[in-house]
Amino acid sequence: MNAVVSEKQLLKLDLGCGPNKKVGFLGVDSRKFDNVDVVCDLTAEWPWEDDSVEEIHMSHVLEHFTAHERVHIANEMHRVLIKGGKATIVTPHWANHRAFGDPTHQWPPVSEMWYCYLQLGWRKSQAPHTDIDWNSNGFKCDFDWQTVHTFDTTQNGKFVGRNSEYIGFALANYRDSVVDLQAVITKR
Repeated sequence: MNAVVSEKQLLKLDLGCGPNKKVGFLGVDSRKFDNVDVVCDLTAEWPWEDDSVEEIHMSHVLEHFTAHERVHIANEMHRVLIKGGKATIVTPHWANHRAFGDPTHQWPPVSEMWYCYLQLGWRKSQAPHTDIDWNSNGFKCDFDWQTVHTFDTTQNGKFVGRNSEYIGFALANYRDSVVDLQAVITKR
């Protein structure tokens, strides 16, 4: 008789989900809202094992943490994600008033440049000082990344029917052109 070997079930985490947990994900928040499965302080060591998570979703959460806490969160994501595992991170775009309107948002706003620091090769060549021991909280992660800008495309949005040249110009020159910055980071 052949023994059946079961594979370890990988997790999908919705970090900072509040009451609106993403379907198929384990809801994680610092407070016990409806639909929160795990109450967790993301600034402490996370309760999941190394290489136990295949996907992370984090929408409108990262901007609530300080710069050093963000480094810790990136390192913990790297620790718990499997190789090739992905995290989708959505924040208000730094050039949108939404990045500054909430008094619980921390400085600096999350920008496209922050994601460069998540890649080890880039840090070694461009910012070697970031691997220093900030109370054991320097960057230790290594992610590939890509960012996407989301625009207001509702019927009354300023980008309805506009061509890509106009949108590119607005992105470079106008405040509030972009609503959110969405990044997908992949563990190397």
